[in-house]
Amino acid sequence: MSSERIRKLNDLLRDEVGKILLHELRLSEGVFVTVLGANISPTLEHAAVHISVIPESKEKDILKMLKHRIFDIQQMLNKHLNMRPVPKIRFEIDATEKRASHIEEILQKDKERW
Repeated sequence: MSSERIRKLNDLLRDEVGKILLHELRLSEGVFVTVLGANISPTLEHAAVHISVIPESKEKDILKMLKHRIFDIQQMLNKHLNMRPVPKIRFEIDATEKRASHIEEILQKDKERW
């Protein structure tokens, strides 16, 4: 399968999961979940959905809730996506922003030393 097709499917999955989380699931007041991306396997059987949670202190609670509701979310995806097979999804916290912030801190401290 072409990398362009996989990229388009990743974008489609990211958008659809984002819509489901925004419109179908009730989150705690003051908690924001953003779907940052999706990585579908070459066989289209599985996909990792990368999310960001604000505030960070709620990450574990949100992951637990999403894992508890995964069947419902998967069923909604099956209805919304016009593709077969629809990948089985799993949620992962995207740590890119945390790593970037940590690197920024290190660089700033190093800069201050010189």
